[in-house]
Amino acid sequence: MSRPPIEIETAPNPTASVILMHGLGADGNDFVPIAGELDLSAVGPVRFVFPNAPVIPVTINGGYEMPAWYDIAVADLVAREDEAGLRRSQASIEALIANEKARGIPAHRIVVAGFSQGCAMALMTGLRHGERLAGIVGLSGYLPIAATTAAERHGANHDTPVFLAHGRQDPVVPLARAEQSRDALVALGHPVEWHEYQMAHSVCMEEIADLNRFLLRVFG
Repeated sequence: MSRPPIEIETAPNPTASVILMHGLGADGNDFVPIAGELDLSAVGPVRFVFPNAPVIPVTINGGYEMPAWYDIAVADLVAREDEAGLRRSQASIEALIANEKARGIPAHRIVVAGFSQGCAMALMTGLRHGERLAGIVGLSGYLPIAATTAAERHGANHDTPVFLAHGRQDPVVPLARAEQSRDALVALGHPVEWHEYQMAHSVCMEEIADLNRFLLRVFG
């Protein structure tokens, strides 16, 4: 990763963690305000981890270097996928999960989450993780290298709750792409909580409220 992650703890000695990946061209600061909007006091102290993607050339943007979890070659997000880049970032996120466990947070108290490219990484990593996680959150994104999911997903997370949310007017990741990802996960038996909002490629307060309820539930 380009820089160490940003960390925010709601109180000392956290008992749960949320690892939240930003989207293309952003950085860990992008979703820091979300931590302030969520009220998870009912589940005790929570650590939010906001990692920074590596800075790499992005083909669709003329090779311009920017923070990205993987390269995007064409507007059709599932054509010519950067599998090598996806797997490198997956390994980086696995290292973050391992770090949380080393600091005393068990896997079943960790949520992996992300927006856009970060959503792709949360789904890819969470479904393949070898221990059961508390939850997987995907905002305004899609399931990457979907054809490999059935073979590579780990049984430990077959019933882990998945929160998927998307804007009906999203011009970056079309709603249909997100619906295909949702349907693929449901067909594999994953419990998906699906939400749509009147928004573009962004986050809205209604979505944050729904996410808050989801996190309260999975952290118990």
